[in-house]
Amino acid sequence: MKFLRARVLGALAVTGIGSALLLGGAPPATASPGTALIEGSGSSWAANAVNQWVADVASQGVQVVYTPDGDAQGRQDFANRTSDFSVTAIGYQGRDPVTGVDDTSQGRDYAYLPIAAGGTSFPYQIRIDGHQLRTLRLSGETIGKIFTNQITNWDNPEITKDNNGQALPSLPIIPVVQSEGSGATAQLTRYFATEFPSIWQSYAHMSGMTEYYPREGNQIAQNGSNGAMNYVASSEANGSIGYVEYSYALSVNYPVVKMLNSAGYYTLPTQYNVAVALEKAQINMDKSSPKYLLQNLNDVYTDTDPRTYPLSSYVYMIEPTGKYPSPETKITPAKRQSIADFLYYSICQGQREIGPIGYSPLPVNLVEAGFGQIQKLKAAAPSIDLKNLDLNTCSNPTFVEGHPNTNYLATIAPLPPSCDKTGGGPCAAGVTPTGTGPVPTTTPGGGTTPTTSASTSSKAGPTTPGSGTKMTGTKVTPGTYIDPATGQVVSSSSGQTGTVDPQIVSAALAGYNGSDLTGELAPLAVLLLLLAFIVPPVIGYRLSRKRRPTDP
Repeated sequence: MKFLRARVLGALAVTGIGSALLLGGAPPATASPGTALIEGSGSSWAANAVNQWVADVASQGVQVVYTPDGDAQGRQDFANRTSDFSVTAIGYQGRDPVTGVDDTSQGRDYAYLPIAAGGTSFPYQIRIDGHQLRTLRLSGETIGKIFTNQITNWDNPEITKDNNGQALPSLPIIPVVQSEGSGATAQLTRYFATEFPSIWQSYAHMSGMTEYYPREGNQIAQNGSNGAMNYVASSEANGSIGYVEYSYALSVNYPVVKMLNSAGYYTLPTQYNVAVALEKAQINMDKSSPKYLLQNLNDVYTDTDPRTYPLSSYVYMIEPTGKYPSPETKITPAKRQSIADFLYYSICQGQREIGPIGYSPLPVNLVEAGFGQIQKLKAAAPSIDLKNLDLNTCSNPTFVEGHPNTNYLATIAPLPPSCDKTGGGPCAAGVTPTGTGPVPTTTPGGGTTPTTSASTSSKAGPTTPGSGTKMTGTKVTPGTYIDPATGQVVSSSSGQTGTVDPQIVSAALAGYNGSDLTGELAPLAVLLLLLAFIVPPVIGYRLSRKRRPTDP
């Protein structure tokens, strides 16, 4: 139907009739400030996602430059007003616990806005007889001991135990850490400090997390996720292991550790496993708090769902909310329009781009909360245009019509194979999960768990679309789901992810109701009727001109 409509409109445009019909009756456009180049800096963990969006919005006339110089530097750039926005895994700390450097916005007004989720992964290089090992499994405790120099060789009995008795050769371990103030380091050390405090405190001589890894021994420090990944994959790095967002390893087809979760399964940081894990994240939902929308991941670490990846987390944009020209002398309305357009694309259509490259899309409650943060840009500059800020056109792959509180990626996440369970396997390289997790028959209260403050552990359900908001995502029938990566209708009982069942497709098409068809056909009928009245006289006129005898 859309194809037919496009053909008709194309024909009308050629004759000029379409332009008259479509433009003649159109309401006048609201004046907007246009757009201007914006510059941001910060997280290298998020850089592959951000740069994907930067490339995408360039075709829409929105120009963005992003420098992945590390979370700490990005927050400092924002505070010093040398950037228009920043990207960070953690919020301002007040004062950095390691460097003692002031870590505040220095009075600059801002808001946090979640833009993506992902998993901090552990790429490694272990070559045996010239062949790269691709089946390594490690528990969180073993990883903690590797990065605190308690386990220094790959033939260690604890590593052998993780791999169900399969011993690795004697090979020194080279831990690769990140040298800058890194969000990946912050997420890793927070996990160590929370789950294995005695291991962490005896090594780091501090009780909490840090963005600056306290390097000791034969550890190698590299700048940013890209630097760490490049070193691990280099020819001289046999025996190395680092920590980066999964996207970096995936982009070069490099193996990462399958990490043990609390259900006793070793899992990868796929978009599905991350989505499952972050249903246990506690989000600060107190709008009066300076930490509004920041994350508490304690329950993520201990989630007993077999599909969860323990080191999953969100990353945030810091947007400027001060008014122009005072106190924001440089954030003009045109720049603010670019920030708004970039953010809307990032948390809506842009979320479809990042799952296949190693991140995980945002759930609907955080998208809606993000809309509220984008509204703050208009409060500071009323002339900017936010007409596209609508869940109905958001095109985010995590939610579909009729399930506003459900993260569909988590719903359809496949169960891990039995060979990835403690006491089994390890799975052979290339063995992937088959089938899917349980598909609910009623709308569950799942989704990221909001809290009223950073220290609260309320288990209230997620936020839902505001009053009057109608979600019009993909239509599904009972017992089916939409594969976000392909857009295919898939049977939850077939055990085949990404396989189209013709009966399901027919059922989905049959579910297209009469009002939908009327909405599609009515404008087409009018246009075709106009063609019937206008085109024949035009043709007849031209024919009569051809038949008319020429003047002597």
